[in-house]
Amino acid sequence: METRTLGHSGLNVSLIGFGCMGLSHGYGKRVDDADGIGVIRRAVDLGVTFFDTAQIYGPFVNEELLGRALSPIRDQVAIATKFGFDFEGTRESGLNSTPDYIRKTVDASLKRLGVETIDLLYQHRVDPDVPIEDVAGTVKELIDAGKVAHFGLSEAGVSTIRRAHAVQPVTALQSEYSLWWREPEEEILPTLNKLGIGLVPFSPLGKGLLTGTVTNSTTFVEGDVRATLPRYTDQALQDGQPVVDLLATIARRKNATPAQVALAWLLAQQPWIVPIPGTTKIHRLEENVGAKSVALTHNEQAELTEASALIDTSVPRYPERMQSWIDR
Repeated sequence: METRTLGHSGLNVSLIGFGCMGLSHGYGKRVDDADGIGVIRRAVDLGVTFFDTAQIYGPFVNEELLGRALSPIRDQVAIATKFGFDFEGTRESGLNSTPDYIRKTVDASLKRLGVETIDLLYQHRVDPDVPIEDVAGTVKELIDAGKVAHFGLSEAGVSTIRRAHAVQPVTALQSEYSLWWREPEEEILPTLNKLGIGLVPFSPLGKGLLTGTVTNSTTFVEGDVRATLPRYTDQALQDGQPVVDLLATIARRKNATPAQVALAWLLAQQPWIVPIPGTTKIHRLEENVGAKSVALTHNEQAELTEASALIDTSVPRYPERMQSWIDR
């Protein structure tokens, strides 16, 4: 598979990565370990070299699963994980990026992943009670110690990105970005371009909406986070239908699928964007990876951009508590 470099960092990864969260967190019952390992190793077979996990996924079991799956081919892949949630119940915010806590939880991540170095370590959510300079400085220490190779942020605002980058260069920002959510184009993307930071979009298929498989009649299983999200109400889904319909039209023209067209649009936005679609199914994984072969014309890209601009983005992405964790 073609590769891309995240920003100016030198971290070279596959054009499309794999988001592991859904294997054990966020979308209902977690998959059996054998099935999860099978999906991850099939991704490697297809040329995927960039795998994303986090301490909170499970918690912890997702890191353990990924570590076991990639152990035989560790030197062929890049592993990203995230710190920043409070697992001890001592912080009212639910977040904890104090330096000592970062060090302790990163050591635990290294053990669960079975690695000596984490290729890309993100702060999962910005902790308003800890200066970002202290966070970046702590990660810098971990880099100097050989425990981490690259520093990343997730859902961070422009000011935070700049302040962190001044202490320890930021390799990548992970944030939601897709035809379903284009807010990063306003300030985030120009900032990343100026600073030489890559973008790793999560939910690049709108948590399934852009595949055409999520409709007003969809019933989410117990434990599926989408049942709690304001942007997946009947009205919000109806607002997004024109984009879904256009994706289907272009997909038929391209002998592709709506998901592949949505990913192709995202890949065409910047050469330093690496999306990380996730799935529990091998046939969906193969479909997502197939997006690398879909080329959109300038007019097709413009059509999709125009249609998506009509989506009401004033609707919050998360319930109130989760929304409070997004840095501005």
